[in-house]
Amino acid sequence: MPNQRYTNQSNKETSKQSSVENLSRAIFTVNRHAKTAPDPKFLYTLKRKALEKLIAEGKAQKKGLHFSRNPKNSRQQSDVLVLAGDYYFHLPPSKEDFTELPHLGELDDHYRNPKTSMSLSTAKNMLQNYTNFHPSENQGRPTKKTYEKPVFKRLGESY
Repeated sequence: MPNQRYTNQSNKETSKQSSVENLSRAIFTVNRHAKTAPDPKFLYTLKRKALEKLIAEGKAQKKGLHFSRNPKNSRQQSDVLVLAGDYYFHLPPSKEDFTELPHLGELDDHYRNPKTSMSLSTAKNMLQNYTNFHPSENQGRPTKKTYEKPVFKRLGESY
């Protein structure tokens, strides 16, 4: 009987870990850290894959399009607003999003996602288990450049 109880408890913990609320908190944590990370590519990819899977499973919804606060090469750019649990996130839009989703205009500066306290390692592990997306050997770690001594030539010599 003790094994039965342990098995049920581990199943509850697994389902509890992959609940929409916990996953959205993990996405929020990863997103917050990606904004200041030296190499944020892996974190943003993990966020995108988790949100796409939540949308595909019907656990998150695309609400509309927002004008991007930091457009890249154009004057105006839109992002998709996604609701997952109690949290809102932005994703890059697909072509279909422009025809299917309403445009909500400017971003509301008065709304903030709820605060959460989750470590980055816990959030990454949870999202990696959920999406089955793991970093490759050279991904996820910024490469450290080796120091090269400057080469000095005498005045008048060519390089």
